[in-house]
Amino acid sequence: MDLAQFDRDITLAELLRGISGTRLSAALDRSLRSNWRLLDSSGNDLLCSQNLRDEDGSWNSAVLRVELESIGSLAAECEQAGVDTCAAWLELVLAGAHRYSMAADLHLETVFTSYKDLQREHAALQESEQRYRELAGQLEQRVAAQVVLIERSQRQLYQAEKMASVGSLAAGVAHEINNPIGFLRSNLSTAIDNAASMREALLAYRRGDPAAAEKIWKAKDLSFILDDFPVLLAESVDGADRVARIVANLKDYANIDQTEVSAVDLNEVIHTVMRLIGDQPCEQIELATDLHPLPAIVCDRGRLNQVLLSLLQNAVRALSGKGAIRVSSAVQGEEIRIAVRDNGCGIAAEALARIFDPFFTMQDVGKGTGLGLTVSQEIIASYGGHIEVESQVGIGSTFTVCLPLPVAAK
Repeated sequence: MDLAQFDRDITLAELLRGISGTRLSAALDRSLRSNWRLLDSSGNDLLCSQNLRDEDGSWNSAVLRVELESIGSLAAECEQAGVDTCAAWLELVLAGAHRYSMAADLHLETVFTSYKDLQREHAALQESEQRYRELAGQLEQRVAAQVVLIERSQRQLYQAEKMASVGSLAAGVAHEINNPIGFLRSNLSTAIDNAASMREALLAYRRGDPAAAEKIWKAKDLSFILDDFPVLLAESVDGADRVARIVANLKDYANIDQTEVSAVDLNEVIHTVMRLIGDQPCEQIELATDLHPLPAIVCDRGRLNQVLLSLLQNAVRALSGKGAIRVSSAVQGEEIRIAVRDNGCGIAAEALARIFDPFFTMQDVGKGTGLGLTVSQEIIASYGGHIEVESQVGIGSTFTVCLPLPVAAK
């Protein structure tokens, strides 16, 4: 496209091609309410009223100009003032069409004249492409190295918090195991002494010395021993069962060390962690659940164990040995919500704003890592969820784990 082509005179016919004829005709019909015609500079009809009627009125016309240049005229069987008014707004429409046409031509001219420049730039880009590719390769290697470093640090962070939680858990479980083991040892020691007394009496009977046997019977109070021995054994069995139950709960919780992703029943996770908390020395803390059916979600059960254990341990600490903890689960809208509520000391507003910050803790110095809620939030976020918290000082706190509903359950 050359400059002469760009600077050519525009015609009314060309401008009308860029305007909807139907809409323009309708607008002129409404404005003039009479027969009308649009003519080019040579007097040729380009457009006329949609329903041309035979009328005896006289025709008046107005010249149409764009950029001070006459390009045609508007004629109509109505008063001159009406024709002039319509011609005025029609000139505005045509001027807009003319500017659009000029802009389009200018754009084409710019594209045409820039084509060679673009070709040269493309060649330069091709020459530098190899260098950029090499730089990209180096950057990719550095990013990969940083990702490995970040993942290693994250695993160490998770491990540190996990070990802190497990350490606290182990201390409580050890106390609960020591109690039944203590009375097991005491009962077994008593049983050994009682068995020795009964053996002594039986040996006297076998020697044919009933008088000695009777003496031993009375001296050792074997009547009481015979009555107490079943009770002693039953208590020992109960203690052994309690130890076995605690060990079974620990074995179930041992999934925290597994990293396999599978379909997980969240209510079963809650039961597992609640049983562990119940094994802790917290006789004056009431534990309750309000669980509703939940769809299984595909996740790492061990990490969810870690999250719930952290929330429940925080709730236990907030109660200072006395109070109530209630865990509920339900589906609400597009979310699975698991709430851990306590009626403990609550959290002050200034602390609440920092509750998920790394290393922030409200425990005494040397107690707690300050990573429990940080790690828990990151674990839940990795599954597209989040943790909400509500708390009032002196009333208690509620931590709610929110996970997106699986697609299959929607």
